[in-house]
Amino acid sequence: MTTSILIADDDKEIVDLVKLYLQNEGYTIYLAYDGAEVWRLVQEKQPTLVILDIMMPEMNGLEVCRLMRSEGILTPILMLSAKAEDNDKIMGLLTGADDYMVKPFNPLELSVRVKAILRRMQQMSQAEPISQDKVIIGPIVVDRALHVVTVSGKELHLTTSEFDILFLLVSEPGRVFSSEYIFEKIWQEKALGASKTVMVHISNLRDKLRDAMGGENVIKTIWGVGYKVEI
Repeated sequence: MTTSILIADDDKEIVDLVKLYLQNEGYTIYLAYDGAEVWRLVQEKQPTLVILDIMMPEMNGLEVCRLMRSEGILTPILMLSAKAEDNDKIMGLLTGADDYMVKPFNPLELSVRVKAILRRMQQMSQAEPISQDKVIIGPIVVDRALHVVTVSGKELHLTTSEFDILFLLVSEPGRVFSSEYIFEKIWQEKALGASKTVMVHISNLRDKLRDAMGGENVIKTIWGVGYKVEI
């Protein structure tokens, strides 16, 4: 199956540079220079991954990301922004992005981030024995082979990162996982200042589970230590 990547940025030089590096990896590349074009290509081409700049005409990256997630499109999104403030990073993750990079960035690092996201997707899609791939805890069923989460029989739509985090937590109910462990396990990078990234994804995941479970909070925060699932 061909891996396709949509690169979206209104800066043509950045688009051309990223395209050059990723084409050398053998990916099929689609290009967009404004938010409306991103939305059209996401629907028409169904790319494997979207690299999405925040500041774009027509619709900005946050609006595109929010629209994709509201329509149930769970394609992984790597957000780009010239803004380095924590609030901008958190806002990007809150809207459903899977990862975030600040401009200017090293194209080699971007390539590594892309490979890490794609590797996680591949691992999730590889069928393994059902005993390792399916976890049931209370009304929650997490099926890694099918990449589906249901709560009381109703499907819960999660991003790739949210799914990976939930599967990790429910695999060992009651165990407290530190932010650093979660980040290194899911993103496969050293957890240098990554606690806010994990915190935002946990917050999104907790809200979705709480809504599906009638207000019950199953992801507990152990302050100063980490997170655990408990029903």
